[in-house]
Amino acid sequence: MTDPTRRTLLQGAALTALSRSRIWGANERINMVIVGVGGRGTGHVREYLRLPECQVAAICDVNQAAQERAVAIVEKDKGHKPKVYTDMREAFADKDIDAVSIATPNHWHVLASLWAVQAGKDVYVEKPVSHNVFEARQLLAAARKYNRMVQVGHQSRSIEHKRRAMELLQQGVIGKVYMSKGLCYKRRPSIGRKPDGPVPPGINWDLFLGPAPMRAFNENRFKYNWHWFWDTGNGDIGNQGVHEMDVAFWGLGKNAMPKSVVSTGGKYVYDDDQETPNTQLATFDYGDAELVFEVRGLVTGEEGGLKVRGNNVVGNLFYGSEGFMAVDGAGFQVYKGEKREQVMDEKSAGRGDTSPHMANFLAAVKSRRHRDLHADIEIAQHSASLCHLANISYRLGRKLAFDPSRWQFAGDREADKMLTREYRKPYVVPEKV
Repeated sequence: MTDPTRRTLLQGAALTALSRSRIWGANERINMVIVGVGGRGTGHVREYLRLPECQVAAICDVNQAAQERAVAIVEKDKGHKPKVYTDMREAFADKDIDAVSIATPNHWHVLASLWAVQAGKDVYVEKPVSHNVFEARQLLAAARKYNRMVQVGHQSRSIEHKRRAMELLQQGVIGKVYMSKGLCYKRRPSIGRKPDGPVPPGINWDLFLGPAPMRAFNENRFKYNWHWFWDTGNGDIGNQGVHEMDVAFWGLGKNAMPKSVVSTGGKYVYDDDQETPNTQLATFDYGDAELVFEVRGLVTGEEGGLKVRGNNVVGNLFYGSEGFMAVDGAGFQVYKGEKREQVMDEKSAGRGDTSPHMANFLAAVKSRRHRDLHADIEIAQHSASLCHLANISYRLGRKLAFDPSRWQFAGDREADKMLTREYRKPYVVPEKV
C-alpha cells in the first residue's frame, strides 16, 4: 500500500493541480470516475449516464463483484467498457479523468476527496462530507488551495420546493424563526449478530477499512450496515439524518456553529451488533434560537404536520413568531396565527433530486466558480459537523460548550480529542493539505 510509483504519481499531480485550469467548450463532456459502486454508487452510475455533460469513463471499487456490475450497467447503456480500478489512487493519477464522484462509506469521504483534489480533480462526494469535524475543515482548505469544485450530496439544496421554502423563511413568512427541527424517523430493522470470518474472495478488506482500525471481516461491518459502527459510520443522524440536519441549518439562517450541544438517547429494543443509537435527541443552542434534531428508528407516528410516508416520518419543522412550516420530500405547508390556519401548500415538482444536484456540480466544473455550487464544501461542513457534535455529546454523556470561532469545545480536552480520530497509516488525513 506504499507503492512508490503510486505515491510519485500523486505527488506529481499535486504539484500541477494548483496551476491546472481548463476552458470548457459548451458541448465537451467531463470524464468521470465513480468511486464506490455499491448501492448508492450504482445510483451515481445510473444518474451520470443520463447527463449529457459527462461520460462515465472509469469505475473504482474494492469489491470485484461491484466493479463487474457497474461495468455491465455502463456497457449496456453506452456500448463501451469504462476503465476499472481497485485502488482509487491509481484512478486519480489517470490524466484522462477530470472529475470524481465518491459514494464510499463515510470514513473514506474526506481522504478520497482530498487525494482527488490534490491530483487536480473536481469532486462530488456523498453526505456526510466527513467522518469527523477535523476532516471537513481540511477538505475545505484543500478545495480552496487547489481551486477545485467540491459538491456534497445534499440534494435538498437542488430541490425546487425546498429552495422555495428556505427563501420564504428568509423573507419572514412565519416571522422570526426561534426553533428549527429535523426529524429522522426512518424505520430500521435489527441487524442481528454475525460472527467474524474470512474475507470473501474479490474483496480488498484493507482498502475497505482504509483510515479505520484493522478489524476481522464481519458481514455486519460490510455493505450497508457499516453505518452503525463508529469506525466507519455516524449512525442515522449522519446517514439519513444529515439531509434533514442540512435543511434545519439552512432554514435557521445561521452561518456558524452553535455555542452548546446536548444529545441523549440509546439503542433500544434490539440486542444486536449495532454500536450507534437508534433513538437520539440533540439540541443546539444558538443564543436567540435553537436547532433540535431527533432520530427514531423504531415504530413511530406523524408529527407537526409531517406525514408517515413509506413507514417513515422524515422532514423538517420550523417554528416562528407568526406561525410554523412543515417541509418534506412531498412539498411544504405554512400555518399562520393562533388558529394555525394553513395559508400555503406547495407540492413537489416530482423531478427527482440527484440528477439536478449532479447537473449543478457539472455546471460549476465548467464555470470554475465554487459559488455556483448549491452544496459547496463550505456549506456542507456545518451540517456534517452538527451531526458529529451531537454524537460526541451522546458518547460522552454530557452537555458540551462549543467555541464557534475556534471550531473547538470550550476547555474540554476529552471532547476535543473526538473532533478527529486516530488514522491507520498510510490512510491519514494530514494536518497540512
